[in-house]
Amino acid sequence: MDEKIDTAIQYYSKKLNIVNSKTNLSADEIIHYGEEMAVIEYKLTALEVAKEN
Repeated sequence: MDEKIDTAIQYYSKKLNIVNSKTNLSADEIIHYGEEMAVIEYKLTALEVAKEN
């Protein structure tokens, strides 16, 4: 189970890095990517808690 959690953490970390690397965004894009980042961060937090337990 830990292996699957580690794989998911790696996936979402890469996805978060991709979103963070965006530049020259319009206001609508900032809102969109901000929402996407919030979801990714929530998932990463849940996965890290699951890994600890």
